[in-house]
Amino acid sequence: MTPTPPAPPAGALVWFRRDLRDHDHAALYHALRSHQRVFCAFVFDTAILDALPSRSDRRVEFIRESLVALDEALRGQGGALIVRHGVAADEIPALAQTLGVATVFTNHDYEPDAIARDTAVAQRLQGMGIGFETFKDQVIFERDEVLTQAGKPFGVFTPYKNAWLRKLNDFYVRSYPVERYRQHLVASPLAQGVPTLEALGFAPTNLASLRMPLGMAGAQSLFDDFLERIEDYKVARDFPAIKGVSYLSTHLRFGTISIRQLARAALQRGNAGAETWLSELVWRDFYQQILFHHPHVISHAWKAEYDDIVWETGPAADALLLAWCEARTGYPIVDAAMRQLNQTGYMHNRLRMVTASFLTKDLGIHWLRGERYFAQHLNDYDLAANNGGWQWAASTGCDAQPYFRIFNPVSQSERFDPQGKFIRRYLPELAQVPDKYLHAPWTLGALELSRLAPDYPPPIVDHAEAREMTLARFKRPS
Repeated sequence: MTPTPPAPPAGALVWFRRDLRDHDHAALYHALRSHQRVFCAFVFDTAILDALPSRSDRRVEFIRESLVALDEALRGQGGALIVRHGVAADEIPALAQTLGVATVFTNHDYEPDAIARDTAVAQRLQGMGIGFETFKDQVIFERDEVLTQAGKPFGVFTPYKNAWLRKLNDFYVRSYPVERYRQHLVASPLAQGVPTLEALGFAPTNLASLRMPLGMAGAQSLFDDFLERIEDYKVARDFPAIKGVSYLSTHLRFGTISIRQLARAALQRGNAGAETWLSELVWRDFYQQILFHHPHVISHAWKAEYDDIVWETGPAADALLLAWCEARTGYPIVDAAMRQLNQTGYMHNRLRMVTASFLTKDLGIHWLRGERYFAQHLNDYDLAANNGGWQWAASTGCDAQPYFRIFNPVSQSERFDPQGKFIRRYLPELAQVPDKYLHAPWTLGALELSRLAPDYPPPIVDHAEAREMTLARFKRPS
């Protein structure tokens, strides 16, 4: 009688989400270290995809191309990526049961909907006798790791940053040595490659023509390039016409590069540019912990009293919002920034502040309406950072700019795009306008403007008048 061969040891399943890389990956490391057989999976979650306003979305295409690279890398190491298309809360428990794994490993997500999804997955797995383990991976410090001396979450950035830096040491930025245990990766017959965009119900975008570096290799190439320029970052980051920033935000959002690698490199450089860039990474952690501790900020002001602000509504406000969305405000720096967003899915950070200030403080429109437009169009959309940035600009958030600090779009344009290179790149209809008038073309006079830029609209609002209305809008009763 032939003896029955022993069953293979129960393995583990690594669920990739916003961490699309095969190195320095917390969940992957812990799974490989503790199990002899490790499967890998990603779910195109229809709970998210079906809510997208368009069937042509650069982010879906970015994810899809990054998954192709991840799958190829895993196959080169003996593994493979199982890709599912469905509701993740259903797909992951079903896949774990089919594979017969003992535990599902994944990395933390801090958004309320994601927390609810993970709670549901954990409960279903528990009912099947399968474990669910999650790890910190997308931030340096999370949740309650950086608190005030009173043990409370910070609501002001500078003391948070100081406490963050005091806590930081080599332990928190060291890489997870995934390579030590790669032999534990296994491929499943269920891994049939990454589905096409069309199979997912999406159409191609202009992502290829934008020449954005994609996947892990693309992220690393961008980072290598930035490290050659990082010393100039402190000053260069504010000028949208020059190559001053890292362009890594989308890669950070989807985890094709590790936050620990970036923070470690900034610490090693130690110059003024690197210190400034590290501060931007701290802002990222700050907004994540704000969202975790204060999820009401998703739809309400962080400061409750600012929920009482009376914003502009009705057909006139809707028309102003549409003009802002369509880059028809008559303020070149605002319109050029909105064209950049609409055409590429990217907007320079200085211009995010300028356009957000213009919508909320020149047009008097609720920050949520702008935040949601950015959420639809930004390649690097991140709920915590986007919400935090908009509430900062609108003066309704934690540690926001004072309500009486109102960006003048003309002076911002003159200061940060002095030669109008950025404006002319996205507003070719202003090519014939002399430099002297480019930032405020209406000062040419109607006749001359109609000759030099007949297709460019006049300003939809007078900034000086709008400023007075905003001051009155925010003024608190005595």
